[in-house]
Amino acid sequence: MSFVPRLKAGIFVRALIRRAEVAGAFAAVVKKGSEEAGAVFLKIAKTDRTSTVLSQARRGDGELVWMKVLGDAASDADANAYFEKQMRFDPDIWIVEIEDREGRAFVDEPVV
Repeated sequence: MSFVPRLKAGIFVRALIRRAEVAGAFAAVVKKGSEEAGAVFLKIAKTDRTSTVLSQARRGDGELVWMKVLGDAASDADANAYFEKQMRFDPDIWIVEIEDREGRAFVDEPVV
């Protein structure tokens, strides 16, 4: 496995928000984490009032992917409970909410 440089979390989040806005979606930081290396979680809000919550992970071969940690249609209550649990484990996390009619995440890596 080769070393792949990691982008600082704050830079990644700002670029993600810009990418979403250029495509006509709305994106905002719900929780600001560590600028250097905080874990990033995405909440993709859909028009049916459900969300897809994504968390970064690595496959066995080292490939970076985004995992749907609560399936495709989590309620706001379920998403918020998940984020609360993650913040108790690591207070430096980032939470970015994206509102997009098409449910796009605006990330380059696979969503699984």
